[in-house]
Amino acid sequence: MSTSSPVVIIFGGSRGIGAACVKTFADAGWQVASTSTSKASTGVSGKSYQADIRDAASVAKVFDQAQADFGTAPQAVIANAGINVPAGPMASFKPDDFRQLLDVNVVGAFNVLAESARRVKDGGAIVAVTTSLVRHAVPGTGPYAATKAAVESLVRSMAKELSGRRVRVNAVAPGPVDTDLFNAGKTEEAKQRMAAFSPFNRIGRPDEVAEVVRFLASEQASWVQGQIVQPNGGMV
Repeated sequence: MSTSSPVVIIFGGSRGIGAACVKTFADAGWQVASTSTSKASTGVSGKSYQADIRDAASVAKVFDQAQADFGTAPQAVIANAGINVPAGPMASFKPDDFRQLLDVNVVGAFNVLAESARRVKDGGAIVAVTTSLVRHAVPGTGPYAATKAAVESLVRSMAKELSGRRVRVNAVAPGPVDTDLFNAGKTEEAKQRMAAFSPFNRIGRPDEVAEVVRFLASEQASWVQGQIVQPNGGMV
């Protein structure tokens, strides 16, 4: 199936920002492999594989499957898969919820980033999706933001480690974006409060973030390394 078009693997590509990334890369002429927690499928935007990022072997299998299906290693890998849990103050935050965040957002991201470091092409790109909440403290979001801060630390170290192979490693840290993950459990009043974080007084769109991700994966971002780019409408 290999052609001259580059291959991108998007972990967490079934909805929200990930689904927008799948469309954005496909529209730009990339061959797209993506993952979800449900069954694998083939569609107009490439191939989808089932993966549990908490399991390093499951992550490695995605790279093996994509190599077999596309006939080449990925030019770019997008580490987007992640979860959130109900927000709450530290005094009442459930330990089991925090453990769940750690297992997916930290251990899972580690598995994806580590395998990407081994498998992405020389001169390629790795992009992790984090959150502007790492730098804009909001009550109740500390545990979630902490897991994404950990990912940003991995990204910055990897950028130094992989520069010898000309592999660029960056993160995209959006503000509030209109996705299922963002909307879950929020009242309209809560959404309006978060829209007010931006001087534009609105929530971002998934495609606005996906375009930044695609840029960082492209040759147009050849001089961008180890950065945390924040498409958040001026939130911070």
